[in-house]
Amino acid sequence: MTQPRKMTIDIWSDVMCPWCLVGWGNLSQALEQLEGEIEADVRWHAFELNPDMPEEGEERTTHIARKYGRTIEQSKEVQGQMRQAADAAGVSLDYEGPDPAPDAMMWNTFEAHKLLTWTGEEHGAAKQTELKLALFKAHFNARQRIGEREVLLDVAESVGLDRDAASAALDDEQVAHKTRAEERAAWDMNISGVPAMILEGRFMVPGAQPPESYVNALRRVAEKTAAAG
Repeated sequence: MTQPRKMTIDIWSDVMCPWCLVGWGNLSQALEQLEGEIEADVRWHAFELNPDMPEEGEERTTHIARKYGRTIEQSKEVQGQMRQAADAAGVSLDYEGPDPAPDAMMWNTFEAHKLLTWTGEEHGAAKQTELKLALFKAHFNARQRIGEREVLLDVAESVGLDRDAASAALDDEQVAHKTRAEERAAWDMNISGVPAMILEGRFMVPGAQPPESYVNALRRVAEKTAAAG
């Protein structure tokens, strides 16, 4: 019986990014189709869509309108398109908490990225992915203040990470330096938008692609690397 081909997938992403969650949903569907054929080791890397976002954040509809030069109505329409794409990808961008719903906000995400960087290094790719998905859920589905330290520690604890160790990681300058290095690496590779997936360290798949595009890309890379190896 042929063993599945192991492949690394490095994903530059932001926890504020709805298309990153859509891309993950579509990639997950692709990997299900490729079960037994390709076995992926997914690793997440830091990319801040809004590195200058102040601590108080900004309401999402207003933010999209301001950043992309759209009206409030156009901003709402874009968010509707995102929700449809999320539904097709098998993920949710909808608020699922108690009423009244808090405002949908955009926050500064550098602290969240530090936590993800540390988790990947100390606890491996699977736990890092678990944390990433929990952060998506906290942001989109619970509308929690994801830039706040105690919220981040709650999310870390919810996936089985030690709260004190996570807190120490947020204070660790080495973790901050490594996270900044990941952000610089994105620019060095001309990644200006996310999600951006790098297959086997060499082949880029930009944006949130449909599942069949990921299937085709993964198969092509598997064939190329097999031929080269």
